[in-house]
Amino acid sequence: MRAKQALVFVFCVQLAFCATAQQKTQQAHAKDPKYQYNLGLVYLNQSNLDPANIDTAIGYFVKALTLDTRYYLAWNAIGLAQSLKGNLAEAAKAYEKCLEVYSQFTEAHNNLGTIYQELNQLDRAEAEFQKVLGDAAYPTRELAYYNLAGLYVVQNRLELAYANVEKALQIKPRYALAQNRKGMILERMGRMEEAVAAYEQAVKIVPDDNQFSFNLGVAYAKAGETAKARDIFMKLAPRVTDPDMKAKVGQYLRDLVGKVPGSR
Repeated sequence: MRAKQALVFVFCVQLAFCATAQQKTQQAHAKDPKYQYNLGLVYLNQSNLDPANIDTAIGYFVKALTLDTRYYLAWNAIGLAQSLKGNLAEAAKAYEKCLEVYSQFTEAHNNLGTIYQELNQLDRAEAEFQKVLGDAAYPTRELAYYNLAGLYVVQNRLELAYANVEKALQIKPRYALAQNRKGMILERMGRMEEAVAAYEQAVKIVPDDNQFSFNLGVAYAKAGETAKARDIFMKLAPRVTDPDMKAKVGQYLRDLVGKVPGSR
């Protein structure tokens, strides 16, 4: 009987110890900015499951900053969260705060540049992207070249846009978005054969992307390759759910009827 009582006592002590240890761990986490930041990232990464997760994530990032006002990663994450919500001005403020704390955080320069571009502050965007390219150690420099190419397209500086998208592809040849942007630039330059080749590469890399396939179909049609264009649009038609693209695909198919031998 005493042995059983002793076992029960030991078990209770162990439970009490576990509860105390767990409580101490929770208290430590509550005071740890990195832990709060990582919790926020978990919710941010699940924003596709529930948009409300974005606000939950922001709450954790703010908590991290209350614990450490110089935790620049939290400001960068708030910028990402606000951009997902479409709050571009708030996103810009967050990235600017991040860079006030740590001006050499290249990722925030790239992120801020994309927001400035969305806000049509093109000179400021260009300056941020150039800062990214000034960091030789930045592991994804192709992003800055890709972003600069898009910025120069908006300004109709097509030769400069083409030079930058080529630099992006030199770093990462299977960069599908850059291949697609290259096609768009070449199309605007009137170099349709090269545009078709670029779009073909984008589709080859990501066959299921409807926009890439649509762009290729349009390029085929402009280049006079009507059979190839019709084939692309026939395959694309049942996949498209976007109403605007669906209408455009249908119009192209109607326009191509009679231009392709054997079609009716």
